[in-house]
Amino acid sequence: MGKELGSRITETLQKRGMTQKELAGRIGVTEAVISRYISGDREPKPDALANIATALHTTSDFLLGIETEEFNHSRIRRMIARNASSMTDQEKRELINALFGEE
Repeated sequence: MGKELGSRITETLQKRGMTQKELAGRIGVTEAVISRYISGDREPKPDALANIATALHTTSDFLLGIETEEFNHSRIRRMIARNASSMTDQEKRELINALFGEE
């Protein structure tokens, strides 16, 4: 992870017009913890990484460099629309819960 994760967090913070302090407040850690993630001195646990991605409106895969594109709402909408007819009602409920449910 390290430096690439830190670069992607920094890049996404700038795009969102958000500070490290604001991000820290949104995910319930100190600004120093965010600074350590960005510098590569510390790696976030999976749940912390997921919280960072959610707060930045992106995905963990993007922050980790697995995906090269940032989270794209219109792309996600198209994927859901394209596949909705083949989803069961249970799968639709699970998707809705995953997108809008409590964390």
